[in-house]
Amino acid sequence: MTKTANTMWGGRFSAGPDAIMEAINASISFDQRLVAQDIAGSRAHAAMLAATGIISDSDAEAIRKGLLTVLSEIEGGDFAFSAALEDIHMNVEARLKEVVGEAAGRLHTARSRNDQVAVDFRLWVRDQCDAADSALAALQRALLDQAEAGADWVMPGFTHLQVAQPVTWGHHMLAYVDMLGRDRSRFADARRRMNLSPLGAAALAGTSFPIDRHMTAQALGFDGPMTNSLDAVSDRDFALEFLGAATICAVHLSRLAEELVIWSSAQFRFVKMSDRWSTGSSIMPQKRNPDAAELIRAKIGRIFGANVALTLVMKGLPLAYSKDMQEDKEQVFDAADTLMLALAAMAGMVGDMTANTDALRAAAGTGFSTATDLADWLVSALGLPFREAHHVTGSLVALAEAQGCDLPDLTLAQMRSVHAGIRADVFDVLGVDNSVASRTSFGGTAPVRVREAVGVWRKVLG
Repeated sequence: MTKTANTMWGGRFSAGPDAIMEAINASISFDQRLVAQDIAGSRAHAAMLAATGIISDSDAEAIRKGLLTVLSEIEGGDFAFSAALEDIHMNVEARLKEVVGEAAGRLHTARSRNDQVAVDFRLWVRDQCDAADSALAALQRALLDQAEAGADWVMPGFTHLQVAQPVTWGHHMLAYVDMLGRDRSRFADARRRMNLSPLGAAALAGTSFPIDRHMTAQALGFDGPMTNSLDAVSDRDFALEFLGAATICAVHLSRLAEELVIWSSAQFRFVKMSDRWSTGSSIMPQKRNPDAAELIRAKIGRIFGANVALTLVMKGLPLAYSKDMQEDKEQVFDAADTLMLALAAMAGMVGDMTANTDALRAAAGTGFSTATDLADWLVSALGLPFREAHHVTGSLVALAEAQGCDLPDLTLAQMRSVHAGIRADVFDVLGVDNSVASRTSFGGTAPVRVREAVGVWRKVLG
């Protein structure tokens, strides 16, 4: 049986879409998440239409009250969404007509679904930038607590996942605090650029009605209206920028998750994850699996995928609006949900984890980790050029390796067999505590620098 045309836009059509077309065309299954933004945009638009004399005050008031009724029904779970009405905009407008009658038909004056969805989506993504900032700040605070507690706990610093030099636990935690700080700045930058209103651009060319776009922009918390109507309805760079910031943030979360997986293993024993963030095995009773960290490491792939998917949707579209752009939302919704879940889980894990200071200290002294300190001592104490000091230190490492011991275990005589000028005070720089304490350069791992950095970040985070 042939369906009738959609009554919201079907004046030109004698027959409605068949089931397949309806299924591919409808977006209400996912864009209903935009309901709060859609109704906020419609309220601002109706108020502006009344203020400019385009519609009557009585119609605007009926629309305002009716929209609040519709929002209440949706939030209360008493609203029946219709796929035949395609999207959140038409579902809301159809119900508004049932609630307030003829006045509802005046709401869409001087507006298109093109600028309507653009403003809804901008508002939603803007909210996600704010949510991400709050979640990142919570994770930073959890890391700062760890950094402050372990400002002088010695652990190995790695390059190539090989022991390189001793560092402090606090210094390692602060590395992620700094990374997340840059993530927050990226979301803030993205938010600032997206905070312009497309409402009033209409389909693509603007409108002949005497609208006030600055009024609606201000009502919705935008810094002003977008300056080109074509651009306003046809670009999704604000969503791409959000996904770009989310992708970089996800990389940081994945790297931290990877470290927690490694550190909690029996081979490292650097940390113990709490029961809240660990699971057991159905067959091996001894197992304590860091599943939350592993799931974060895996789930962030969804964020990467969303970034690529939306980029591919947009890459070949001519101006202005194309239906392809309906495929922008599911990717961004999923990426935002995944990011928020990962940030919350990571904050919980970091807050609950316990560092094994004995294992950290024992590992810090392995792998000739103070070799660089020895080379630096040869430069400062004996005046050797660094390249010569590097060569002497390499020979001492080879000697210690042959003796089956670490550098501090070599005798002074053994050291002098490599370089006769070495003195007994060389042993003052070979301990891991001395090593980290000496790294007092700005941004260094010395406990005094860690505590200073923690203090700075406490002020930043408030």
